[in-house]
Amino acid sequence: MLVVTALAVIRLRDLFAVVMLFGIYSLLSASLFVVLDAVDVAFTEASVGAGVATVFMLGTLALTTSREKTPGAHKPLLPLLVVLVTGAALIYGTSDIPHYGDPGNPIHQHVAPRYLEDSAEEIGIPNVVSSVLASYRGYDTLGETTVVFTAAIGVLLLIGGARRRRRSEEPPRPDREEEDA
Repeated sequence: MLVVTALAVIRLRDLFAVVMLFGIYSLLSASLFVVLDAVDVAFTEASVGAGVATVFMLGTLALTTSREKTPGAHKPLLPLLVVLVTGAALIYGTSDIPHYGDPGNPIHQHVAPRYLEDSAEEIGIPNVVSSVLASYRGYDTLGETTVVFTAAIGVLLLIGGARRRRRSEEPPRPDREEEDA
């Protein structure tokens, strides 16, 4: 489903449909993270990817056009080459990662057993995921929340400034002058 959605995004020219498909892609990614038992990542992907990013992109579309301009004459080989080289580098970089769920992974030898065994006594929260996010990684979670909040405020300020500028640049309409008189 992720591949089909990505191919549909590539093929479409209607930017509103592209934004909606990006939201669907984020929700599909979130469901994949749930299947992989990464519920905290799934929650972040659903809220930021499908929620906040979709709202920001819809806000941008409200200030611009909803149709993609047809590209000029360009050679598609250079972007294809960049994507292939980047993809090859990412695949090469992940080639030595231990297999998913392998009990011999380093994470299962040191960090995970300590969290599972000691978090209830150290933190006092019976849910291990909540204790990790709220306490052990509390500053990290606060930092992520601050970044998202700051980005939201920045976008809202940019959108508000663009609307004020557009209103001040519009000439008065003749029908409004008649109503005022």
